[in-house]
Amino acid sequence: MNAAEDQLYQEIVLEHKRAPRHFGALAAPTHQARGRNPQCGDDVEVQLRLEDGRVADVAFHGQGCAICIASSSMMTEAVLGRDLATARELQQRFRAVLTGQAEPEGAELGKLVSLASVRRYPSRIKCALLGWHALMHAIGEAGAAQGEPVAEGATS
Repeated sequence: MNAAEDQLYQEIVLEHKRAPRHFGALAAPTHQARGRNPQCGDDVEVQLRLEDGRVADVAFHGQGCAICIASSSMMTEAVLGRDLATARELQQRFRAVLTGQAEPEGAELGKLVSLASVRRYPSRIKCALLGWHALMHAIGEAGAAQGEPVAEGATS
């Protein structure tokens, strides 16, 4: 990643922190889960309305650092309207890039690639993955891997 790309990506992250997309609570969520990282204080709840195996609506609320909020905001944009299999695949690709198991260039992440530089800061990876972890927990795919942020899920 060159300096110009890095600057552009930083601007995208800051824009999502300043004006997060789909921030707030859904009126009638069908699924929800909360992700907390007690080490840094990030605390995010993801709410979904699933219809016919698709994310019909999504929102998140809570508090967190710029990376946590920006990643959660970009996540909502990326999964809205998608089927659950696509949302899971995207989460897996995103996680693989952040953990160094895949290179950003071939991961087909769209705007999410702007968070790829987080992989250089191991202590911040959990921040970027928190909303995604809550999303997967909400749809029943939370692999409670050792060392990941705590997520509490509930479906109604």
